[in-house]
Amino acid sequence: MRAKTVITIACFSAFALMICAGAGLRAQTSPSPSEPAASTQDSANDLSVAVGKTVLVNTTWPIKRVSVGMSEIAEVHGTSPTEIMVNGKTPGETSLIVWDTHGGRQFFNVTVRASATALNDSLDSIRRELRTELPGQPLKVSLENGNIFLRGTVRDLDSSSRAVKIAGTGGKVVNLLNVNVPASDPQIMLKVRFASVDRNKAKQLGINIFSLGGLNTVGGITTGQFSPPTITGPTGGSVTTTNGVTTVTPPSAATATFTNELNLLALGPGGLPFGVDIEALESKGVVQVLAEPNIVAMNGKQASFLAGGEYPYAFASGLGTVSVEFKEYGVRLNFLPTITPRGSVRLQVAPEVSSLDFANAIVISGYEIPAIATRKMKTEVELSDGQSFVIGGLLDNRETEALQKIPFLGDIPVLGKFFQSMSKNRTNTELIVLVTMEMVAPIQAGDPLPALKFPSKFLPPNSGIPMNTPDAKTAANTPAPAPPTMSVEKLVDSMKPETPLMVQGESTGFGGGSSTTTSTSSAPAPPY
Repeated sequence: MRAKTVITIACFSAFALMICAGAGLRAQTSPSPSEPAASTQDSANDLSVAVGKTVLVNTTWPIKRVSVGMSEIAEVHGTSPTEIMVNGKTPGETSLIVWDTHGGRQFFNVTVRASATALNDSLDSIRRELRTELPGQPLKVSLENGNIFLRGTVRDLDSSSRAVKIAGTGGKVVNLLNVNVPASDPQIMLKVRFASVDRNKAKQLGINIFSLGGLNTVGGITTGQFSPPTITGPTGGSVTTTNGVTTVTPPSAATATFTNELNLLALGPGGLPFGVDIEALESKGVVQVLAEPNIVAMNGKQASFLAGGEYPYAFASGLGTVSVEFKEYGVRLNFLPTITPRGSVRLQVAPEVSSLDFANAIVISGYEIPAIATRKMKTEVELSDGQSFVIGGLLDNRETEALQKIPFLGDIPVLGKFFQSMSKNRTNTELIVLVTMEMVAPIQAGDPLPALKFPSKFLPPNSGIPMNTPDAKTAANTPAPAPPTMSVEKLVDSMKPETPLMVQGESTGFGGGSSTTTSTSSAPAPPY
């Protein structure tokens, strides 16, 4: 049998009217006989009822009409001309308006509370789920002012998040949990091996024909493959008469000067002033590049490596203004490790090998700007401790041929080969990147440190005083030990990523500029 509460609302005097207007009406187990009845007023009264409970509202005059804001929260039934019954259905708030036959109206703010039995059942259910999902972790759940307070200590942030989700099924949760301080993240070392082999082969064949006076002709014909000899024509002779004696000085012969000694020279037989200069060269070259950087990074923190340098180049940035920007080149590695729940490491790795290419350089305002020959890649892999992967297949095979000939003479069958020059260049480049991932730990205090083997000893110190400041430990400068537990908010705040360290001159990307200087003058400034 449901308990019923009767509220009688009446105002017989001005004093009673002030009381009804200023005081909220709540459910009572037994109404007071001296409580006044309802009257005509527009002020709101507070009416509270629990889910599954009933409140009776009495009026002085017969009720004409009743309206409730949200019927799914509370429902109203008329029991007599001057009495209505308000039933609580679900927790929430709504409004109730009552009109009487004399034109009066009453406003009520109806609050439907959850029943104590339902709240206790909900808390018991939350405690049971917490014990099941988080065994061995002492957690306390309490209810105050409609909020669920969660206290205790959990093992990690995942347990805290799961506990909040479970407690959230009963209402708004206030997280007051502490978390065991986790151990430091493992450090990840990346061993990278860059192996690059550049091979080139060049072959040149050319011919120069010259005449030093044959057929009264001084000159030459070249195919243009290499520099022809410099021909100096004959100087004129002279005739002088001294004391009636006439002396005739013959003209000097034409000469040829050769600047390239790596050639074949043939002159006409019998001193004929004809010659042929032939060049036939073949060259081979091998360039090997090897870098072995070892880089250590924390979980989720980016690390980078660069073995190379920066070169300046100039560009016009305005009228009479030349700016100089520096570009990086060399062997570079950027990587970002992330430890997965499986214990493996997911790597975002971006190796790069670049070099200055003066063969494709350009000249601006008299200054030579080299090009950059770059081979780079970016990939994402997943490795376990000690595993490796290889990035290969970065091949660059090129062959360039150039043919030059003397018009008409170079087209003669068989003999035309003597009037042609040929240049052939072949390049072959291979790049292999070998990456090995290992979990490492720092060298413990007191263990011997690795040191280089210097080829010669340094000079002895000028005094026997150590050239370092003693680092004596005192109670004031000794850091406190880490606490066993801390609040969830403090632990999450300590795990936020730090601001990246910006080093002056550091590039922000592949081949990015590191610094820029500007000079203003009437003429372009040199890049160096």
